[in-house]
Amino acid sequence: MATALAAVSAYTMSPGRIGAGLGGVLGLVGLVVGVLALTRPAGRFGTGTGRLGAAVSLAGGVVGLALGGLVAVTADSGIGTGNGRGGAYVALVVGVAAVALGGVALARSRRATA
Repeated sequence: MATALAAVSAYTMSPGRIGAGLGGVLGLVGLVVGVLALTRPAGRFGTGTGRLGAAVSLAGGVVGLALGGLVAVTADSGIGTGNGRGGAYVALVVGVAAVALGGVALARSRRATA
């Protein structure tokens, strides 16, 4: 006789939800820093080229992608069951955007110094 796993409460913080949330937050930080690095390359992140902002954006995006991918692969059931699969998909999308913005910012900073 097979037993069905019950979905967890909406307020329960499962390991999947925590991992997906952390990946989403890191990806969002990378996204915001990437936008700041593109709009103000000589401003807050470094003294002249904006490479630090681009590197932070890339790092945040890659970590967000890794955490989101890990949770998406290891989640047992679908979205809405408390395993964090929905948050993992959000972390993947935000991580890809952060990596793309970080890459553009890094290419722009290299072009500015060359």
